[in-house]
This record gives sequence, structure tokens and C-alpha cells, in this order.
Amino acid sequence: MSYVFHRHCHATLPIIDKGEGVYLFDKQGKQYLDACGGAAVSNLGHSHQAVKKAMLEQLERVPFAHTGFFTSDSSERLAELICQHMPEQFNHVYLVSGGSEAVESALKMARQYFVESGKPEKKQFIARQQSYHGNTLGALAVGGNEWRREPFKPILHPSHHIAPCYAYRYQQSHESELDYSLRAANELEAKILELGAENVMAFVAEPIVGATAGAVPATQGYFKRIREICDQYDVLLILDEVMCGVGRSGSFFAFEQEEAEPDLVCMAKGLGAGYQPIGAVGANDRVYQAIADGSGFFQHGHTFMAHPMACAAAVATIETIFQDDLLTAVNRQSVLLRNELTSALAHLPYIGDIRGKGLFVGIELVADKESKAPLSKATLADKRIKQRAMENGLMCYPMGGTIDGVNGHHILLAPPFIIQSHHIDELIGKLSLTLKEVAETWK
Repeated sequence: MSYVFHRHCHATLPIIDKGEGVYLFDKQGKQYLDACGGAAVSNLGHSHQAVKKAMLEQLERVPFAHTGFFTSDSSERLAELICQHMPEQFNHVYLVSGGSEAVESALKMARQYFVESGKPEKKQFIARQQSYHGNTLGALAVGGNEWRREPFKPILHPSHHIAPCYAYRYQQSHESELDYSLRAANELEAKILELGAENVMAFVAEPIVGATAGAVPATQGYFKRIREICDQYDVLLILDEVMCGVGRSGSFFAFEQEEAEPDLVCMAKGLGAGYQPIGAVGANDRVYQAIADGSGFFQHGHTFMAHPMACAAAVATIETIFQDDLLTAVNRQSVLLRNELTSALAHLPYIGDIRGKGLFVGIELVADKESKAPLSKATLADKRIKQRAMENGLMCYPMGGTIDGVNGHHILLAPPFIIQSHHIDELIGKLSLTLKEVAETWK
């Protein structure tokens, strides 16, 4: 009997024993190639010596000190490092313990910004359908994934949603990429005007939609237009880079590849590479100064925010990414991964789309390539692929509800930045075998 309240109450899970590089090993000695990093977390793989050393050094000095009494060298260094890799108007970082906390903090930061700026009537959030921003109540409220929201709707603060930028599903055959980008982005303007610009405080979006839609990148020009709309109507732009940030997309922040900069940016997961739970919100000078010059106090906080050991792990993670030139590695290996996936899978009748940026790749499954009709929910494709992949020694991240929270299936890949060519060959082989075996059950 397990005394753990597992997320799946009746699941029988292998017990993890150790990790090394791109592999995890269970108590039975079975080896798994980690092709998803848990959920885009393990950027540096498992048991990275530099991160372990940094954590041990911090542990031996002091593991914890409450931020109401002290700051720490590791938190100060981490905030400085993050700001060094952000646009020049970003000079302050709020440190928390994970992605949901980061988003929750950003939402409250946006609200307090407008209160401090003398516009308390601005209280509405707009986000996108099929987005996911975390499981705390505020983050869940702005998220657009109906399956996650449904049980909790009565206790969620009302938010508003527009269509996602999802070219595979919604770009029309006669539209150019830019035409589609503008049409999708202009839904934000229409929603702001519907609600009244004086009531809207922020638009929340993932630059690359992660878990719920399977690494869907924005089309060219989309975020440029989004930024213009936000500026026109005095709406803050909050970008959620919890999954796609910290190098995952091939640049330190995914928004660097767009023609737009946020007012607030959330990060987590790969920030600590899984060695410690940590998240952060980068705030631009506009937001920070409004609060600093107003009340001077951000009315929010958690006991374990800016935890010294977590910050030490994150510092070592970022330093390793740049010292080992891992962004170059991400971009190099992403080309190989996409090419091999296309060669091995694109011709299969149930592969609809292979997409993403960097080492953040989604594979959308379909029943019919021509119509893009999704697989039936009855196939249980996501559950069966995950189970069979584990049996084949592969960790990937299949999900259902890709299209609207109910219909559609995809597989998300987010391997460690240290993945080598022979690991990619192994990944392709095991994934191809898994899909072949599971697809037999769909007939």
C-alpha cells in the first residue's frame, strides 16, 4: 500500500532509482531515455555535477532564510543573471517556487500595477482558448483548457478567451501567414473593445503553446500585432514561458524570436532544470516603478520564495547553459531531431503535423491527413502511447484534447539540451516502434 495521494489514484508506477545524463533508471534496473524532461524540466539531464556542487555549497552555508528578514547571495545573483539575458528595460525579478506561482504572481502584479497607477477599474484578463497557465485558482482561471477548468468553474474568477494562434487548424487555404497572424491577433482588439478598454488589464499568452496543444508556435507577425494592440489600449502583455523559456526554444527566451517584448514574463521548469523547484517573474521598469514609487510594497508572497538552495541550483543551470554553449547545441540538435522525425513519421497516415521550435517539438495525431479529423477519444491514444513508450524504455509526453480540450491527440518532446545524435537515433527508433504498436489498436 502507498500512503502517497498520487495524481492517478489507481496507477501502479515504477519507483525511480537514479538518473544519469539523458537516462532515468527505476528500482528494477530498467533504463528510460528521457525525451520529455518530465514536462520540459530537465534541460541539463540528470545528475549534472555543476548543479549538484552548487547546491551542496549552498546547503553547507545556509539552506533557508525567510525573505522577510534576509536576502541571499544566490537570489541576488540569480536575479542579476536573468536580467542580463532580458531586454534592457527589465531590471527586476520576483523569485518563487514554480510555474503556477509565477503566473499567479504576475496576475497580481498586473492588478497592483493598475491600482497603483490610479486605474482600479482595470480588472479583466484576456487569454486564449486551449492555453494552460497553471493549476492554482488564478492561473487556472486565465487558462483556456476546458478539461482542466471544468470541475472548478464555480470558484474561478471570470476571464475571457480568444482563439489561439494555431495555423495547422485555423489558417485558411487562401490566407498568407501574415494575413492569418493579423486575423488571429485582431481578435484581441475585438475582445478589448467588447469588454471596454478601461476594464482590461492584461493579455496572457504562451509564445509557444506547450502541454495542452503540443508545441504550437505563433505565426510570423502575430505577437508584433499583439504588442501594438496592448500598447494602444493600455493593456499589459504577460508572456508565460514556464515551458518554452530558459533555452528550450533555441533562444534564452522564446519571445526573443518574436517582434514583441512583454511587460511581465513568467519562467520556471527548466530554470532549475529539475534540481530544485523554482520559478520567477521578470518585471519591466514600467511595472516595477509604479509599485516602487507608489506603495513600495508588492502585496504578495510565499514562505519558500527566493529559496537560497533553489536559487543556487538555478544560477548553476543558467551558467552551465552559457558556459557550455547549450543554446547552440539546442539549435543544432533541433534540426537533426525535426529532420529525423519527418523522415521516420511524416508519411504515416496518422501523423498530421510535426511542429515546434528548438528542442520543443509537438507531433499531432489524426485519423485522416486530408480532413485533419482527430482520432477518436475511444482510441485512448495518449494513455496507450505513454504506457507502451515506457515499456519500450522511452519517456515522451502524450496528451489528449489537443484541439479544444476534448478532441485531438499529440505527443510532446522536450529532451535535455545535452542530447547527442545517437540519443536522437534511439529516440526515433523507440518512438517509431511505439507508434507502430499502438496504431494497431486503432484499426
